[in-house]
Amino acid sequence: MLIACVVIYMAATVAVGIYASSRVKDSKDFMVAGRSLPLYMNFACVFATWFGAETVLSVSATFAHEGMGFVSGDPFGASMCLVLVAFFFARTFYRMELLTIGDYYHQRYGKFVEVITSLGIASSYLGWTSAQLSALGLVINVLFPDISLNQSIAIGAVIVTVYTLFGGMWSVALTDVVQTVAIVVGLIVVAILMGDRAGGFDKVIAEAHAQGKLNLFPHVTTAAWMAFIGEFITMALGSIPQQDVFQRVTSAKNERTAFIGTLAGGLFYFAFAFVPMFIAFAATVVNPAHAALFESEDARAVQQILPKLVLHDTPIWCQVLFFGALLSAILSTASGTLLAPSSVLTENVLQPFIKHFNDTTLIWVVRTVLIGVSVVATTMSMNSNQTMYEMVEAGYSVTLVVAFVPLVMGIYWPKASTQGAIFSIFLAVPVWLGTKYYFYDEESTEILRNVPPQLYGLAASFIGMLIGSWLPPFIKHRVADPAEIAKRRTASLGH
Repeated sequence: MLIACVVIYMAATVAVGIYASSRVKDSKDFMVAGRSLPLYMNFACVFATWFGAETVLSVSATFAHEGMGFVSGDPFGASMCLVLVAFFFARTFYRMELLTIGDYYHQRYGKFVEVITSLGIASSYLGWTSAQLSALGLVINVLFPDISLNQSIAIGAVIVTVYTLFGGMWSVALTDVVQTVAIVVGLIVVAILMGDRAGGFDKVIAEAHAQGKLNLFPHVTTAAWMAFIGEFITMALGSIPQQDVFQRVTSAKNERTAFIGTLAGGLFYFAFAFVPMFIAFAATVVNPAHAALFESEDARAVQQILPKLVLHDTPIWCQVLFFGALLSAILSTASGTLLAPSSVLTENVLQPFIKHFNDTTLIWVVRTVLIGVSVVATTMSMNSNQTMYEMVEAGYSVTLVVAFVPLVMGIYWPKASTQGAIFSIFLAVPVWLGTKYYFYDEESTEILRNVPPQLYGLAASFIGMLIGSWLPPFIKHRVADPAEIAKRRTASLGH
């Protein structure tokens, strides 16, 4: 019965994606759903995209093993990102009527900065997308043990690619509504069942408190504190200059919906992210032997523990709900992480160098690039030994170093210039990579060597922006030509 339900669910998801193609008439529909999503759909897109495989499998396992102090990046940093976007970026993004976040860098700093930042943003998605495909392959492998993990990853990649390929953002939006309901209902019911088996909600919380799992600051070493701070900042700030966030803001039907949908999605994500943590820890209370499983030296194997526990220790109806919720979380995030880099690469890397890039061509180029992104992410997923949480954090480190400061300073500091943006990027990247490979040492007793490399990169990015913008303009400040922006909007947005 479980297998049949999973197959039916996957088939239905693909069918919805194909149906969504009937709503795609131009690139505006494909990339931002025609800027027409009502509040409930906008909220569902924000929540479902953020609530991915790493939240259900990786973060919950980390909490069950090490406690709250080791999940500062997600959900704390991730939800803070959405709150910051709602208050400080949503209105600006929506009013500019741009197709991608790369368009902002084009308009503020010119083509060169647009291409460099867009390449950084697009590359950051490979880790996140790989994490979702790893999770989908993991689930398929758990349900169908005769299929190898790599084969399972490939099958999952084909499913996600197909339904995103046809409907674009409309596929994401329509499926996210259904998937949000499945996630919420499924995980709440599973949490109630596991809580009852453990002796009640109060007993689970009391046991977590007794074991120190609820201590947000249990760190006793400088290295641990630096890791805690680094993970939080990386997720909270590095997630802001991302195309998936931008798409959800600009897909709303109006500015107010963009603000409320992003804020509500972020707050609800923060609250609901604790549900899979509760489920994972409740499993250790039900059977203390399960706690030893989370201490496995194979970090990737730990991610399989929760689905295997549900598969073997719960009734069939509970399995259906859990795997339905898990697949929903994975599919909703995976589709968004495929579409986002494909949109940025097409609109901001390829289009500036190709003439006669009309709207029909744009849609098909996005679809072609999407297939390419899927192939690369699938290959990475098959060959990576990182956990999903590590893959996501690694991706956000790129945007934190390359794209965050030019975005924020460009909006809130009038003196920010093209020269400042170029200095920011070309100072930050060597500092980040240099400290990462030649200076950072989490085992060291020196505080400076415990600081995560991406934070050095962030500081260098800020300094580079200030120096470059204050120095005499050796590099001419380039803003987008109004006629070029108008032409791009006409072609891409259908105005």
